[in-house]
Amino acid sequence: MDELLREIRSCKVCEKYLPLGPKPILTASSKSRIVVIAQAPGRIVHETGVPWNDKSGDNLRKWMGVDRSAFYDPNKFALMPMGFCYPGRGKSGDLPPRPECAPLWHVRLLNLMTDVRLVLLIGQYAQKYYLRETSKGTLTETIYHFEEYLPNYFPLPHPSPRNNIWQANNRWFAEKVLPELKIRVKAALI
Repeated sequence: MDELLREIRSCKVCEKYLPLGPKPILTASSKSRIVVIAQAPGRIVHETGVPWNDKSGDNLRKWMGVDRSAFYDPNKFALMPMGFCYPGRGKSGDLPPRPECAPLWHVRLLNLMTDVRLVLLIGQYAQKYYLRETSKGTLTETIYHFEEYLPNYFPLPHPSPRNNIWQANNRWFAEKVLPELKIRVKAALI
């Protein structure tokens, strides 16, 4: 695993497309129990080099009911986005993750994790990639029917504060999905 992580962190495959240059950000261990697969690092995460080191990360940890020390323990959590580098800014937010990254690295990483008990698929890019034709017509529908993907995957919306309106319009998420997420996370960490 250490050798693969070094290889990933020195990757320059997408260099010409990255406005701030390559800086792959992820954490993983062969003992990781929960894998968090999301979009790509944002600008703040790119600058600090720490995954989920922003408001989105604060929200995600709150959703799961874990503190920073547990979340940043690679034996508990593997944090591997669809694109490991900050893709740059678009008109209405960050650009999509680079498409080269996940096919190049994800299978190799997951094959080295021998004790994965839960995989969180955060946002449309992770869900479309992993759920393929079983994902529903919209992200909202996929998350609403999250139980169909258990025990292998747990689909979630992105925890960005930009999604507060989505949460307000979909109160079932806090009432139905988040309690089950906390139960599944706690069980996976035992």
